[in-house]
Amino acid sequence: MDNEKVYICLSDGQIFEGKRFGAGGDIIGELVFTTGMCGYIETLTDPSYYGQIVLQTFPLIGNYGFIEDDAESKKSYVSAYIVREKCDNPSNFRCDKTLDEYLKSEGIIGVYDVDTREITKIIRESGVMNAAIVSNPNMLDKQAIEDYRITEAVKATSVSKPCLVASENHKYNVVLLDYGKKDNIPRELAKRGCNVAIVPYDTKAEDILKLNPDGIMLSNGPGDPSDNEECIEELKKLIGKKPIFGICLGHQLLALAMGAKTEKLKYGHRGVNQPVKDLKTNRTYISSQNHGYAVLNEGIEECGGVISFINANDGTNEGIDYPEKNAFSVQFHPEACSGPHDTRFLFDRFIDMMGGNE
Repeated sequence: MDNEKVYICLSDGQIFEGKRFGAGGDIIGELVFTTGMCGYIETLTDPSYYGQIVLQTFPLIGNYGFIEDDAESKKSYVSAYIVREKCDNPSNFRCDKTLDEYLKSEGIIGVYDVDTREITKIIRESGVMNAAIVSNPNMLDKQAIEDYRITEAVKATSVSKPCLVASENHKYNVVLLDYGKKDNIPRELAKRGCNVAIVPYDTKAEDILKLNPDGIMLSNGPGDPSDNEECIEELKKLIGKKPIFGICLGHQLLALAMGAKTEKLKYGHRGVNQPVKDLKTNRTYISSQNHGYAVLNEGIEECGGVISFINANDGTNEGIDYPEKNAFSVQFHPEACSGPHDTRFLFDRFIDMMGGNE
């Protein structure tokens, strides 16, 4: 099975020949690219990639193998994984298995020895598109590629029942609404003295408030934010009741609950080198990002929001403060592992909102 020919078939009709590794079979997904030079373990285990075929722009992937302790979730949610060159002989004292072995264990199709640069240029020009990975392009179902859409993504990636991440230095109680969280969010909170109750995406506002938390955290997650109408309605009942901090999808859902709007980006922001500008200080931070949608800047003031960060490349929204509601959110990932760590001070800001300076 390994090294056999496999074909990446784009929805615009273009076909690229590569070689197979990882699992067998065929798959359809939304094709996206990410620009990180490292952190491929975190990419593979980030639930925000649910339903997507992920292409790495950095040419060599797998050189430090797969390290279980660095995973951001218990499994991988990507549909398939495309690299220019894979490393079969990783060098790292923490390595548990090769990239190929990990993909096989997760049932994920891998493709290598393909012109990832050319495919990335196509996506940048045409925008994110659906694609299929198949062994025989002559048997391709073109209509199935066109019709593919990611649905019920949050439901598929959220915890099914509440769980607790306890702090060794307990000071605060935080409820984390899990829309497809990365595990480093509760870890960063626990480091700062928070016991974190992780609850499913569809938990009712009244049940959250019964826990009497000091603050409420809204996690990252996959899919179109506007699909989550029930989540948005429950958030409306929480706004102003407790300090709220939202990340990525949590940022988008909070904005929608406040009355703002979102849009789908042409090819999204994915990678660990995205510059964001703090509009209060004019300082630019390098951030990790993984999102295909953004909150529209227009109309935020009318919703009681103040734009706090913008993307330094394209000016899209990267953060909003809601001073009258004791809430704020950012589009990027301050909890990022393997980095950058430039914006982890935002967790400290959340602690301050819960009385951290008292």
